[in-house]
Amino acid sequence: MNTVELNKVRKAYDKFIAVDDLSFNIGHGKMFGLLGPNGAGKTSTIRMMIGITMPDTGSVTMFGKPFERDMLKRVGYLPEERGLYPKMNVLEQLTFLGEIHGLSRNDAKKRSQKWGERLEIASSFGKKTQELSKGMQQKIQFIATLLHEPELIIMDEPASGLDPSNAKLLEDVLNDLRKQGRTILFSSHRMDQVEKLCDDICLIHKAKSVLQGNLKEIKASYGKNTLEIWYAAGETNSAAFLQNMTGVVSFEDNGTHCRIKLLPGTDSQPFFRAAVEKLNVSKVAIEEPTLEDIFLEK
Repeated sequence: MNTVELNKVRKAYDKFIAVDDLSFNIGHGKMFGLLGPNGAGKTSTIRMMIGITMPDTGSVTMFGKPFERDMLKRVGYLPEERGLYPKMNVLEQLTFLGEIHGLSRNDAKKRSQKWGERLEIASSFGKKTQELSKGMQQKIQFIATLLHEPELIIMDEPASGLDPSNAKLLEDVLNDLRKQGRTILFSSHRMDQVEKLCDDICLIHKAKSVLQGNLKEIKASYGKNTLEIWYAAGETNSAAFLQNMTGVVSFEDNGTHCRIKLLPGTDSQPFFRAAVEKLNVSKVAIEEPTLEDIFLEK
């Protein structure tokens, strides 16, 4: 069963087409990555999905039925732009937002405290929102999204403003929620985050879908055609000679590590042998292309 189905949705603002005949499905209990560069149409798609705007054409189905506003009780939405009250006490604010979602004041406060401990921010609950850093405010909004235990969780650029440690904490929480059977839409322009977290993806560019499906299957379909060679600086500290060999699509070298993308079907062994002959090689590998590689190619 799919939690969300979009069928040929389109949205235009005057002559600007924000989303162009976009279709995709989000399976129940899956982490789905909606990705693309800034301005590709990700946020416009989400806004149509949850009824903030209506598609000009096409349809949205949620929980097996045509979208109705009452379904939003089962949805948690973290927008890219923050919507917190800057002068309000953090705990009081979370309690208030929990009550808006139908929780009792007592339950909202208890859940807020529990999430505050999980996200290592409970010590700031007595402060006003405007006293917190951008990253701390993002964690507060993240908690507000989850207080009513939504079945569908929509995250639009959730790691915005977070340092690497807190971004990892957020990733751990999202993975735990997926294990509990929640369906998660993760929207980001950060290909590396989506690659680590998501089961399925839809990659959009200039309002259109250019690639979608199961992430592992997509990467496997491109084959292992990216060489990674690590080497120590010595008499020669450049692997530049490798870029002139037959079959090279792209070449990157920083003096101790090179990354070479090959044409499909190119034998990697001559590259490894040449590297070992001329460099002090410490490690070699052949990898599938990254999601960023695939996006740039598409």
